[in-house]
Amino acid sequence: MDHIEIQFLGSGDAFGSGGRFQSCVLVKYSRGQFLIDCGASCLIGMNQYGVNPNHIKIIFVSHLHGDHCGGIPFFLIGSQLLYKRTEPLLIVGPPGMKEWLSQAMEVLFPGSSQVQRKFSLEIIEFKDRCPEIVEDVQAGTYSNVHQGDLSFSLRIECDGKVIAYSSDTEWTETLCEAAGNADLFIAEAYYYEKKIKGHMDYITLMSNYSKTGAKRLMLIHMNKDMLAMLDKIECEYAEDGRIVKI
Repeated sequence: MDHIEIQFLGSGDAFGSGGRFQSCVLVKYSRGQFLIDCGASCLIGMNQYGVNPNHIKIIFVSHLHGDHCGGIPFFLIGSQLLYKRTEPLLIVGPPGMKEWLSQAMEVLFPGSSQVQRKFSLEIIEFKDRCPEIVEDVQAGTYSNVHQGDLSFSLRIECDGKVIAYSSDTEWTETLCEAAGNADLFIAEAYYYEKKIKGHMDYITLMSNYSKTGAKRLMLIHMNKDMLAMLDKIECEYAEDGRIVKI
């Protein structure tokens, strides 16, 4: 491939505002495919847009909230029973990823965490500012300001390109590191100008965006109020199914 292809299988918030699926971003590069986040509606998005889960080699998880990782138990069960997966799967997520997944599997499908799968599953728990290199993909992680569990912005490098992903966070100067000179910065804009704890608004994002040096900005994770303001924004925004190339 002479470019990286990014498809938004889910571009919405936790509550399905605007009828959008939850956060799930598919990246296709020269050596395969991976996901950035895997919200609870991930398999719906994959079926909607003709994506084969068996082609996904890695799932990067920004934080342990259901609209960002709640689809993983369904992905695993579907891979075992429906898609007959045999290729290994790697999940790279924050501290607590292993315990969370085991508990989630048991809550949603009792006994499923102990089932012998026909594919290997490896889970790597990353640490703040300790890049993980897997399958020629490097993922840098930076602590966010978000309520509840630890949240991280991601800086993913592959095929000589950089994708930055803010995930859920208030503005923090570490976003300048995560998105520094990135080819694409996928950033939350939950509200247009209203400031709430743990999330970023469009006005604050735009007032700080130039500091990142990112070449391209796309908004994601917008609530219904922000969606109503799309005719006023000055950058691109994600929509379910949209494909962009860098």
